[in-house]
Amino acid sequence: MYILIGAGGHSKVVLDILLSSHQKIFGFLDDNRMGNFASYPVLGRIDEIDKIIQEFVNPKFIVTIGDNHARKRIVKGLESLNINFGQAIHPSAIIGSNVSLGSGTVVMANTVINHSAEIGNHVIINTGSTIDHDCVVGNYSHVSPGANLAGNVALSELVHFGIAACAIQGIKVGRNSIVGAGSVVIRNLPAKTVSVGNPARPIKTLN
Repeated sequence: MYILIGAGGHSKVVLDILLSSHQKIFGFLDDNRMGNFASYPVLGRIDEIDKIIQEFVNPKFIVTIGDNHARKRIVKGLESLNINFGQAIHPSAIIGSNVSLGSGTVVMANTVINHSAEIGNHVIINTGSTIDHDCVVGNYSHVSPGANLAGNVALSELVHFGIAACAIQGIKVGRNSIVGAGSVVIRNLPAKTVSVGNPARPIKTLN
């Protein structure tokens, strides 16, 4: 029984994942919408969650916002309420043995996560991406559609790994970094940078 925090394009995909797993959806919370969204009610604003929790029995929540920093900000703002964050894992995803998946994490259709990978909290593993053995994906990160991580790759917290990008084995990507679409990562990338190309190189420093 889920309430989704955020009502946008990413939310629609998470909604479909939960429905495909036969989960019950109560509705959405969103600061900028009223009425219905994707045929479900918008129950109120995010800052009304303490009141809304009292109207339902043991709801689970997922922050369905694609922006890593916004997702973290919302989760941190809700910590004092001690709410229960669930997971959304598409039935077509292949999850290997000894894989760890954090709370609030979403695993989309046709993904593969292999043996002993560790996926943090509130992570997005997007459509058709692959995470090989012993990888670590940090909290609030996003592995975009069609991206591929070879074995023992480590993405730190708040990394956005772009669509169809790939990383060879053993690579480390620093915190709060962006790896551009289609990039080929063959060497470690520093924190707070935007990196693009083949091979991927930092082109910009982030605050």
